[in-house]
Amino acid sequence: MQRPLQITFRDIRHSDAIESHIREKVEKLEQFYDGIIGCRVVVGEVRRHHHQGKWINIRVDLTVPGAEIVVNRDKAEDAMVAIRDAFDAAKRKLEDHVRRQRGDVKIHEPERHGIVARLFPEEGYGFITDDDGAELYFHRYNVVHPDFDQLILGEEVVFLEEMAEEGPQANRVSVGKHHPLA
Repeated sequence: MQRPLQITFRDIRHSDAIESHIREKVEKLEQFYDGIIGCRVVVGEVRRHHHQGKWINIRVDLTVPGAEIVVNRDKAEDAMVAIRDAFDAAKRKLEDHVRRQRGDVKIHEPERHGIVARLFPEEGYGFITDDDGAELYFHRYNVVHPDFDQLILGEEVVFLEEMAEEGPQANRVSVGKHHPLA
């Protein structure tokens, strides 16, 4: 880290054990991603009206190239659990940041349009003809809305095309307000 780690205790007594635990968690983040510029952690007691017992708040602010990652977690009574949860969330956000930096962000396939071409209700499957004229298999478990049993021949549907062992098939099949087929 370019800047030294800052640990602040608010409305709670300083604890060497808590500070040591935080330092370990920060070291693990640095092992995962060595581009962290700075880290600030605030440990505090949350005063909740109508609540018995202590609530601990952990706030983690990470400065990384091109972003600030902030996590804020409240946990009942156990500071170590609150620290673990806060740093787990910070690591997930850091992983997302790294994926975006690398360009690894998953791009979802666009929905495709088609028409229910054939149905085999007893067997629980059917076929959709897509706008290119190709037929795609779908199973009753691939139908999202309405239920498989309510599908009608010739009905327009949207779906995602996925590759299965047998070849391309339609998944997440649904009926609704869609753009007309070209």
